[in-house]
Amino acid sequence: MTLLKNKLSILLLALFTACGTKEKKDIPQQDLSIGIIADCQYCYCESSPSRFYKNSPHKLKQAVTALNKEELNYAIHLGDFIDRDFSSFDTVLPIWNALKTKKYHVLGNHDFSVADSLKSKVMNKMNLTQRYYSLVENNWRFIVLDGNDLSYQGAITPEKIAQTDSLFTLLSTSDLPNLQTWNGGLSHEQLQWVKSELKLATEHNENVGFYCHFPVMGEDKVHRLWNSTQLLSLIDKYPNVKFYFNGHNHNGDYMERNGVHYLTFKGMVETDSTSAFSTVEFKKDSIFVHGHGRELSRRLGIK
Repeated sequence: MTLLKNKLSILLLALFTACGTKEKKDIPQQDLSIGIIADCQYCYCESSPSRFYKNSPHKLKQAVTALNKEELNYAIHLGDFIDRDFSSFDTVLPIWNALKTKKYHVLGNHDFSVADSLKSKVMNKMNLTQRYYSLVENNWRFIVLDGNDLSYQGAITPEKIAQTDSLFTLLSTSDLPNLQTWNGGLSHEQLQWVKSELKLATEHNENVGFYCHFPVMGEDKVHRLWNSTQLLSLIDKYPNVKFYFNGHNHNGDYMERNGVHYLTFKGMVETDSTSAFSTVEFKKDSIFVHGHGRELSRRLGIK
């Protein structure tokens, strides 16, 4: 009887061990693949000087066709979907909506270059319920910023217009190359929200990536977010932040700071015959950018 009990115990232990091992093996490597386009910036208007606005629908259609051949978790446009005129949305949105995957928008300064009476309708037209928001996919938290929160294009409410004037006046005391009226900044309210999102990501053991229209780092200093220094000081405190992707500077840019990759994607609207878009793969220790057209391919290491 003792021998039988011993054999039974060994058998149960073996089964328990096997089940535990199998459970671990069943946990998949949660990779991600996304599509990225920046600055489609369409309008039915003459080229000026290197921006070929009328060509953008054709370029966007080519990009959508290419992205639809990939297995993507989602696609995102990094701002300036149009250049001007509210009616421009009616040309490019049907093309964008042909994407088979989930799709998101970042608000750009030119997206608000419409009649004042129509500015409040921009979000709904772009299928946005919030001006800034976050996405959680496969242990990544993607924080989508609204760099037009305080700006002379996208600040709509009297409160935000007053805050825009206050921030611009305050920064005017310093000689800042990015203090341009076509840039913008984050409100105190949005910065507090960013902080809460970063805390949530830390609690849930998530990696973090940022999307914004405006850069905060790079060789180019003219196109940066007005209060980029304030946002950078916040990002620096969180080692789980891995990247910051943006558009706005159509020439593209790149810089690494404290293990965070600050990448500006090239603008689709630039040049007559070439385009720019990307598929981006997220692996355990790397982010692979597969560039199309003028966009460069690169590997960004994750520490």
